[in-house]
Parts: sequence; C-alpha cells; structure tokens
Amino acid sequence: IQRQQEIHVVMGNEACDLDSTVSALALAYFLAQTSPAPKAAFIPVLNIPRADFPLRMETAFLLREQGIPAASLIFRDEIDLAGLHRAGLLSLTLVDHNVLPSTDAALEDAVVEVLDHRPLERARGPHCPVTVALVGSCATLVTERMAQGPPGVLDRATATLLHATILLDSINLSPAAGKVTPRDVACVSLLEERFPGLPARDSIFRTLQATKFDVSGLTTEQMLRKDLKVLSSDELVLAISAIYVDLETFLRRPGLLQDLAAFCQAQGYTGLVAMIVPYNESNVLTRQLMVYSQHESFRSAVCRALEEATTPALHLQLTPSPWSCVTAYSQGNALASRKKVLPILRAAL
Repeated sequence: IQRQQEIHVVMGNEACDLDSTVSALALAYFLAQTSPAPKAAFIPVLNIPRADFPLRMETAFLLREQGIPAASLIFRDEIDLAGLHRAGLLSLTLVDHNVLPSTDAALEDAVVEVLDHRPLERARGPHCPVTVALVGSCATLVTERMAQGPPGVLDRATATLLHATILLDSINLSPAAGKVTPRDVACVSLLEERFPGLPARDSIFRTLQATKFDVSGLTTEQMLRKDLKVLSSDELVLAISAIYVDLETFLRRPGLLQDLAAFCQAQGYTGLVAMIVPYNESNVLTRQLMVYSQHESFRSAVCRALEEATTPALHLQLTPSPWSCVTAYSQGNALASRKKVLPILRAAL
C-alpha cells in the first residue's frame, strides 16, 4: 500500500479444499506468465488462516510432493485485502466460487473475473468476465485456459497438480459418483498426453483419498474446521462442515455435544449442518446429514428445508440420534453434493 503496488489476487472459496487451492495457484501463475506488461503483482491467496492449513492434509501432501513449501504460500490472514481495496490497488479473480460471502461483500467492486463450476449466483456484468460450467472440478476450467495459452506455460509441476485435483474431485472419473463430465475426462487425457509419466490415475487418487479421509488425529473442532463453509443472513449464521467418518462413529465421539456447543458459541454460529461422506475404498459414494442447533425453531426450519427440497430432492430418511438438539439423516440421493445442497440452505436462511 505504501509503494502503491497494484495487486491482482486469485482466490478460491473459504473451504479452501484442493480444488480451490490448485485452481488459485495455477491460474495466478498463468496470468503472471501471460499478461502483457502487467502493472500488478499476481498473488494466489489461500482463503483460510495459515493455522488451518495442516487440516487440509491432501493439499499439504500434494504440494509437498511437488516441492512447494507451505512457507511460499500466502494465506488470508497474511494479506490485507480490504486495505488494498480501499487504496484502489486490488483486483480480484474468484476461482471455485462465484459469489463472495457476506463478510467479504465490501470486496465485490474489486472482482474482475470469475471461474467456477457451480450454478451461477451472481449477475453478469460487462466489466467482469464470468466462466461458469457445471464440470466436476474447477481445475478442469483452469486446465482448459492454460492449454490454450502460449506453449510452455503449462509445465509438468502445474500439470501434476491439475491432474491430481481433477481425479480427486471427480472420484477418479467415476460415472457412478455423478460428478464427472466429458470435459473433465478430456482434460485428464490432455494432461497425460502432454506429460507422459504423470502418476497413474488409480495410484494418485487412492493416495489423495486416503490422506483426505484420515482424520484419526483430529479433535472434533478440527474435524468441523477442516472443510467448512459458512452461510449468513442478517441475524443467522449457519456452518456447513464436511465430515469424513460415518455418522454413527461421529455421534459417538466423547464429549461431542459439548464440542458442538463450544464450536458454535466461539464462532457465533446459530447452528451447524454436517455433511457426512464416509471413506469407502470401493468408491461407492454414500452420504449422511446431521443438523445441530440449540435453537429448536431454527433446527426445525433447516430440517424442513432439507426434507422438502426438490431441486435436488435429497430423499432423506431419519436415523436415530442420541440428542434432541441433533437431527440425523441418511441421504438417499448420494449424488447431491454439498455444492448442490448449499443453495437449499441459503434459501432457508
């Protein structure tokens, strides 16, 4: 700010999963390499505090494997985006999300481009190119952009990151998981053709999947923070966590109720929805849901919205819960990922 240096930030969503991280790193690198005589410095920003990075085990593992140390990354608590914006120095490209959360609403004027793979929730404007396609991974859209760029910009290290990310996001290109599209398949094939010797699909997918689902050493609070999104309205704040153990095991964790209460109280959350995706070596996707709130009317309203949803219908079945403030479900529609459930919850708020 003191040197009046313009900054172009490329940033993923606040869950900061592998897709958000790799999409931000790769696209910022591509823009830095290809922008004509740029005045701005291109900075990929991981949209979590640095202290939370060790919870993104699969991301930390993959970057470490590619020789990218955590010390070279820039996290959300290490850059003053609001200050840069007030000084008129910030441009912001969004990857893996297309609307800023309400806490970042002041940055909206800085958004100059959007690249995302979920339904469009923002108005298109003339000064902000928007690329939204319902593919399995945002890394697919970044791969397409880089593949069309000057020769040599897409290098082996970047290709390795993009390749692994698309495979993890699409459940190893499995049609049964309902995430993969022909564009994802095409990008994986393109990367493998350009860079023979990329890790075998099955091998890298199994390694990342096992790393992602290994929560054995985490506290309940760390499990809830590991893959977290937050929705808010004027007075209500809802946390949505992805949990990678089966629901019965999670509900039996010692001190769970106290941990849920402390987590919500500390962050000012009115309630919590846990989307349970247990690890399954056979790649058969199952999903469960848990709704927690000490406020009965709020919990009931969220449950009603989920039960009555039609786009998509979740086909929920109540399952036993040991506590009155926790409602638990098995989710018959396993293809309805968190990305598809978030609009239901946003509308409920």
